[in-house]
Amino acid sequence: MAGTNPIHGGPESQPVPFTEANAATRVLLIASGKGGVGKSSVTANLAVALAARDRDVAIVDADVWGFSIPRMLGVDHPPTVVDGMLIPPEAHGVRCISMGFFADEDQPVIWRGPMLHKALEQFLTDVRWDEPDYLLVDLPPGTGDIAISLAGFLPTAEMYVVTTPQPAAQTVAQRAALMADKVNLKVHGVIENMSWFTGDDGTRYELFGSGGGAHLAERMGVPLIGNVPLVPAMREGGDIGQPVAVDARSEAGGVFAEMARVVDVDLRPTKRRHRELKIL
Repeated sequence: MAGTNPIHGGPESQPVPFTEANAATRVLLIASGKGGVGKSSVTANLAVALAARDRDVAIVDADVWGFSIPRMLGVDHPPTVVDGMLIPPEAHGVRCISMGFFADEDQPVIWRGPMLHKALEQFLTDVRWDEPDYLLVDLPPGTGDIAISLAGFLPTAEMYVVTTPQPAAQTVAQRAALMADKVNLKVHGVIENMSWFTGDDGTRYELFGSGGGAHLAERMGVPLIGNVPLVPAMREGGDIGQPVAVDARSEAGGVFAEMARVVDVDLRPTKRRHRELKIL
């Protein structure tokens, strides 16, 4: 049975560094109400696009049952240990930690709530993150134990909800937003994935309908961050560790570059803007 041993034997009950009053790291929780909407692909590509803006970026793969971030980034080696702390591996300018480094890819992680809580705590405290500009957290789908634990660990995090265009998907995605409200997290935006497919003739085909992301964003009173097209390169890149965001000139890569700009500039917290202006 995978996942029955401690991840790391480091110090117990260390404070979470990203909750300190003067912490500069923006924590982005990437959530979805259901599986199959491409949440992990969005997380990996948004992280790469932020790194392309010369930002220091890291990912916590909190989807402990469906871990996929290392494969999507093309990370080919596990973390190292220095002075009792894990040093996360890096690819495409993004550092990451994942259950995939501690469990065989084809074995299930069969853990109860307290073990999940402890594993997430160690991902945040036993890893030498230093102080990245962004820490993206790939949440598992739904509204279970992990989302609740992370709300306690990271109370100032920004949540972004991923959906697909069809009404059924955005209705389910809204549950993730309602969960955020229940645990005092603020949803900052919606990302619509699989918005259209562009044929060889240049025609856009809305295979899963249209408008779901915009409708959800309007109902929640938050911006629609972007519409990500359905492209084979996104799936292929996820399988071989070559995210589409690496090429900002591609159709999907350009979308992720613009979403990174929106998050980095348009949605930058006001207090941080003032602090940077004062320093300048």
